[in-house]
Amino acid sequence: MTAATFVDSRTAPAKDARKADFNLNRLQKTLRAEVGRAIADYNMIQDGDFVMVCMSGGKDSYTMLDILLNLQKHAPIDFRIKAVNLDQKQPGFPEHVLPAYLASIGVDYHVIEQDTYSIVVDKTEPGKTFCGLCSRLRRGNLYSYAESIGATKIALGHHRHDLMETLFLNMFFGGKLKSMPPKLLSDDGRHVVIRPMAYCKENDIARYAALKQFPIIPCNLCGTQENMQRKEIKNMLNEWERKHPGRLDVLFKSLLNVAPSQLGDTQLFDFRNLESRRVNKVLEQGQFQRIDVLELE
Repeated sequence: MTAATFVDSRTAPAKDARKADFNLNRLQKTLRAEVGRAIADYNMIQDGDFVMVCMSGGKDSYTMLDILLNLQKHAPIDFRIKAVNLDQKQPGFPEHVLPAYLASIGVDYHVIEQDTYSIVVDKTEPGKTFCGLCSRLRRGNLYSYAESIGATKIALGHHRHDLMETLFLNMFFGGKLKSMPPKLLSDDGRHVVIRPMAYCKENDIARYAALKQFPIIPCNLCGTQENMQRKEIKNMLNEWERKHPGRLDVLFKSLLNVAPSQLGDTQLFDFRNLESRRVNKVLEQGQFQRIDVLELE
């Protein structure tokens, strides 16, 4: 081995560390910019807000909390953050992981202990997934706690791929053209739910979480995840992106660029009263001509 090709093995870890720091900083800037843009576009967080950040222990919620804490330090507005986890008493749930992490970064946090798992197991028919009922019970508990502490916003960690998956889930299995809105008013009008990572790509979040070495809690404790319809949709979208790179970017853009008059919902657009109207047009020669004008809006 010549001197020209010799590489000191002691420099390799340093180079790897510098590369990791570079990638981490770049990803943080990207995610911070996208979260900031979503917050601005939808007026998600205002001066004086008390934001309850819902933590599941997955990559998405860890990243959301991390980026929001970063923005909190530099934002021109003042808002508070409280991290909240719902311990649903699933068998094998490592209940010490999240509190240890949240305490280590010095964030205000609370763990709600509520055995919704037993209820879900008891009420779900054999062969069916737990996810629907589990989600409703989880949402109810989080809403109740948010009200008890006076939180003005409830932040969830859904990203742009979640929004697209939900769109197709509702179309294929629910017969509805709807997704997850970046900002939502609860049915009772008492809670505002925000999704600050609505513009963020899942791959960026996954890479960021890996570089930050968040203590991830896997979402497989209930044993039903592999058969979910959402997994089927996720695979479909990933295959589209593999065969046609950039297709998901265009698809996501369509969620933000809706033309109600080009769909068919009579509750969303007044098709019943859509008629042509007669107008008189003065020609340059001073003559009149009757023409049809289609009134769309």
